[in-house]
Amino acid sequence: MDELSLDRIIFVPSKVSPHRSSAEYVSGEDRMEMLRLSFGNDSRFQASGYELGEDRVSYTIYTIEHFRSLYPDDELFLLVGSDMLMCFDKWYRFRDILSQAALAVVSRKNGDMTELLEKAEELSEYGRIIVCKAPAVELSSTEIRKKIAKNENLTCYLDENVVQYIRYRDLYSK
Repeated sequence: MDELSLDRIIFVPSKVSPHRSSAEYVSGEDRMEMLRLSFGNDSRFQASGYELGEDRVSYTIYTIEHFRSLYPDDELFLLVGSDMLMCFDKWYRFRDILSQAALAVVSRKNGDMTELLEKAEELSEYGRIIVCKAPAVELSSTEIRKKIAKNENLTCYLDENVVQYIRYRDLYSK
């Protein structure tokens, strides 16, 4: 947020990702509540149920077009992990995404900066790509779900309120 001078970050849980089975998801209601709990009273962070309300695969271009209609005069950024940059040219209508929003990439693996910069350069003909300087976050949501299933302590990864909600609702334990 600081590096890109963003006013706010809007988190958008997908209803049906083109890359995952719907069986991998907890309910949209639970995911929205976990987001709200993690933000606390910080109004710079918001959750949008836009994709959850759609009856189609959650292709990113549709979401970008939605937010472009809501904020026609704002610069939009799509925040993704470096693993997503490496396959971004395979995304549905990726050129259209880059024509409407800047792609901001955060490293997911220490030591991948050269590879990221090369891929960003390759795709830059289609739009603005920013490789953020933030430290790599080498933990995936899949790993967190595995830790939950093993009943491991998660408070170093997730807000305590979210951890309590997950335990209370018995999410991800199966």
